[in-house]
Order: sequence, then structure tokens, then C-alpha cells
Amino acid sequence: MPRPSRNLDQALLAAGRDLFPARGCAGMSVREVADAAGVNLGMFHYHFKSRDAFLRALMQQAYEEMFATLTLQVVEGAEPVANLRKALQVLGRFARDNRPFLARVFIDALSGEQCARAFLRDNMPRHLDGQGRGTLVAVPVPQVIGLCGGALVMPILLGGALLESGALEKPTAAAIEASFLTDAGIEQRIDLALRAISLTPQPLAPAPRSGKARRKT
Repeated sequence: MPRPSRNLDQALLAAGRDLFPARGCAGMSVREVADAAGVNLGMFHYHFKSRDAFLRALMQQAYEEMFATLTLQVVEGAEPVANLRKALQVLGRFARDNRPFLARVFIDALSGEQCARAFLRDNMPRHLDGQGRGTLVAVPVPQVIGLCGGALVMPILLGGALLESGALEKPTAAAIEASFLTDAGIEQRIDLALRAISLTPQPLAPAPRSGKARRKT
């Protein structure tokens, strides 16, 4: 008997990724995912066995896309600060371009959803490997992750939420978008973070200007 097309699992994952920001772990319906993907419900169970397995695969797929890009950017043997900068550039842009998805993961983790908590627990340590060759401040890796992740991701999540609220006046909204969501804004926060943890002087990118810097949509 021929094996069902492997493309069906990708169609299900794509549908789940579209639904996840609004539904989250608790609200994700197997039938809704199958209907959105145009896939028979039996094929969902064939590929993923259970809703929890599907949710784990959904979050892991999103992360692996980012991690593959990060791996390509980091150069073996390069200076730690240079590699860290490239890694943070990938992380910052990934967080910006996948903000609704990531925001939902954090919300679910904070509300006690085990699939989201397991995802963060298993993957966050993969972002940074540690310090090397005396170029970074000798602090615990979790401290580095917290500082760099907080500097990059939290403004993106907060800024995006404020912009979507519609409560900001146009000049304020433009300033927040330029500072938090543009490539220039991300680069400046990376510079600030690296200045805090590097033992060597680091440059500081110019402040992004409202209406000038562009971001990926």
C-alpha cells in the first residue's frame, strides 16, 4: 500500500502556524487544523498521532527554521563577539518576523501550558554557547541569554502589542516602530547589548529615524 503524500504533514503544519497565534495550545482544535489545511482528519492522526505531538512539531519547525539560518551565519573559528553579533541579528529578525507566533508561545508558557514550557526549556539554551578567548565578560550563560534576549525580543513583543492596540498617536507609533521593529532598531539594541558584555570597545549604530528605516512585513 503506498505511503500517503508527505506534503500533507507540511500543509497541516502551515495551517497550524496560521491558527496558533489566535488559538494557542489550549484552543488549537485538531479538526479546525485539518479543515484549514484541506486534509482528511484521519491523515492528521496518521502523521502526528496526537494534538500534543502536533503542537510540539509546530513549535519545533518554527524554531528549526531560525536555527538553520543561525548556523549558516555563524563562522567556526571567528571571534566570539562577531559570531554573537551574527547570532543576535538572526534572533532579532526572527522574533520580529514571527512576533505573533512567539508572543503566543510565551503567553502559553506563562499560563502553564506544558508544550510551550517544554519548547522554551529545550531550545533557549541553544542560542548561545558561552564565552571564549577572553573577549566577553565572564558571567553565566543564562545571564548573557537573559540580557541579550531581553534587549532584542521584549521590545519587539511590547512594541508590536502597543502598535496593534491602536491606542498610540501617530508620531508615537512611528517612533516605536522605528525603534523596536526596524532592522536599524534591532542593530542598535544589539550594539547596546554587546557593549554590556564585551571586554573590547564596540560601535554604536545611529538611532533609527521614524519613517526612514524599513522593516520586513
